[in-house]
Parts: sequence; structure tokens; C-alpha cells
Amino acid sequence: MKFDEIQIRVRYGETDQMGIVYHGNYPLYLEMGRIEWLRKLGISYKHMEESGIMLPVISLSINYKKSACYDDVINVKTQLKKTPSAKIEFEYEISNEKGEILTTAETTLVFMDMTSNKPVRPPNYILEALKV
Repeated sequence: MKFDEIQIRVRYGETDQMGIVYHGNYPLYLEMGRIEWLRKLGISYKHMEESGIMLPVISLSINYKKSACYDDVINVKTQLKKTPSAKIEFEYEISNEKGEILTTAETTLVFMDMTSNKPVRPPNYILEALKV
């Protein structure tokens, strides 16, 4: 299915005293990948929220294989697992400049109506963008 890749340079503040990326920063990298994946489809997360739909994460799984370090340029590959229903599922692969896989992850998010706080089907413009 559709995927996108972004590069991020690891900043000093994202690491511990040994220069290793703190494990709690990886969900932020995944979010950055997800937001860019949407943006490249022509979908603004901000616009989606302004129209009353939010996408909270309901499941997150991360497998750490190797460490990312200060000043590394990491590649975050974000891939849609399947056509979304009320849920949208992504797979991720984070690698270093040598192409070594550092981390794999999966997230599940749910399309949520911000007024009713109930799951809803994805907006039609998202389904249409995925058909291209």
C-alpha cells in the first residue's frame, strides 16, 4: 500500500548522556512520519481536526533493534497496512544512513468525531486520496 519516507537529524535533546536516542522519543518520530504521509496525500491533519475529526492513537508497538545516536540522520518509512475503516493502521521502519534497521513499529489510530467522541468512518476525501 502507500508509503512515504522522511529523514530526521537526531538532536542533542533527544538523547541521553551517552548520546543514544531516548526510547520515549520514537513515538514522536512515528508521528512525524504519519503527519508527512498524510500531507503528501494532500491531507492536512490540522484541517481534519478543524472539521471535527481527530485521530487518537489506540495501539502502539515498537521493536528496538539498534540505537540511533546524536547527529545521526534517520529515515522513517511510514506505510499504510490496509484501507482504513473506522481505524487506520500503519507500519514503520526506522533506519540509519547505512540502511540498517534500527526500529520497527506499528500504530493503530481511530477516526473520532470530536463532538460525540465516537468512532466514525474516515472522511471521503481520505478514501479518495488513497485511490490515486
